[in-house]
Amino acid sequence: MISQDFKIDDWLHLPKIFKMDFVAELEWRGMIHNIMPETREQLLKEQTTGYVGFDPTADSLHIGNLVPIMLLTHFQNAGHKPIALVGGATGMVGDPSGKSEERSFLTEEVLNHNLECQKKQLGKFLDFSSEKENAAEIVNNYDWFKEFSFLTFLREAGKHITVNYMMAKDSVKKRLETGISFTEFSYQLIQGYDFYWLNQNKNCKLQMGGSDQWGNIVTGTELIRRKSQGEAYALTCPLITKSDGSKFGKSEGGNVWLDAEKTSPYKFYQFWLNTSDADASKYIRIFTLKPKDEIEELEAKHTEAPHQRLLQKALAEDITIRVHSQKELENAIAASEILFGNSTAESLMQLTEKDLLSVFEGVPQAEISHNRLAEGIDIIDFSVDNAQAFSSKGEARRMIQNNGLSVNKSKVQLEKVVSTADLIFDKYILLQKGKKNYYLIKVA
Repeated sequence: MISQDFKIDDWLHLPKIFKMDFVAELEWRGMIHNIMPETREQLLKEQTTGYVGFDPTADSLHIGNLVPIMLLTHFQNAGHKPIALVGGATGMVGDPSGKSEERSFLTEEVLNHNLECQKKQLGKFLDFSSEKENAAEIVNNYDWFKEFSFLTFLREAGKHITVNYMMAKDSVKKRLETGISFTEFSYQLIQGYDFYWLNQNKNCKLQMGGSDQWGNIVTGTELIRRKSQGEAYALTCPLITKSDGSKFGKSEGGNVWLDAEKTSPYKFYQFWLNTSDADASKYIRIFTLKPKDEIEELEAKHTEAPHQRLLQKALAEDITIRVHSQKELENAIAASEILFGNSTAESLMQLTEKDLLSVFEGVPQAEISHNRLAEGIDIIDFSVDNAQAFSSKGEARRMIQNNGLSVNKSKVQLEKVVSTADLIFDKYILLQKGKKNYYLIKVA
């Protein structure tokens, strides 16, 4: 928590050189879990360099990474200099924090590919313009570890931190029962040396991260203090959970990625749109840059008309634009309207094939040969025998007579013949029964 010794009068007498009080900004957003004493004073005193480390074991960041990314974003907006450290070296070792078993090593080639992909995603949040005084930087700890011998590491890092100190860390204690290798045991020393190297070479005085990283981070501050008697500070944010206690950042298909190839913009948008009211109020503070008064106004309007889901829409739109683009947001909204709203055949044709498959993933699917479709198929036979949307032709006939069956979002009558002229992208036909039941038929 914030140092109890820090008074508002102290703040008033510090130089007002920044756009905002970084720590105060994080406090009202609910983004502080632990903070080292005097961190706030340091940040209000002068422009400070701080960093966050990212795990390079995947070629995309996911929404669980958005919290530390937003830490760096607010940090830069407050006038400070952010560094994103991608762990090319630590990725070869593996962090035991929060893990129950040892992680597989990655090759240097795979790691380098992952790092390049992550750099592009970070560029959507941070300003790397070289002309900015507080321009963001990306560093790779492999650059200073690749020529580091084991004996040198023991002298430079191992000598200064005791085994008793390392054993006291929760990340180590939790793994002692199941077993921990020397490789993972030494992880906190490696991360600690990262902080030391950045302190000595980049004048970096602050490390930030998730609350599960507190032990690793303070090892770095301790190493800096013992080796160079330097100043170093630490700040962590809470690990985000859902209001029902389940883990944040997962969907039915696993992680929600920032890469559009791994998680489509439509699915990404839907993840945020489907957030509960309690979570939306929390998430809009953490994952957007909206100011406090705007968020509180949104909350008040949401309370008056919760069915309009104003909070969820504002959250989903803001973060989808930032991660993807305005155009992708518009596509995602259009796709949502097709599935849940009163859309038309014209709006369906405006989708990309990728969006179409993303929207209708999970609906019943069937296949039909191109030759059979070219002959033309009576709508009743098509909906019963091919799409298997009805258990009988009588049921299909009644639905059509009641104006309840559509092909590609257009209502059909009994005389309708389905043919290749109905194909979307020359591959698909979308059958809709009633308001909510969809069937996707693909030409084999």
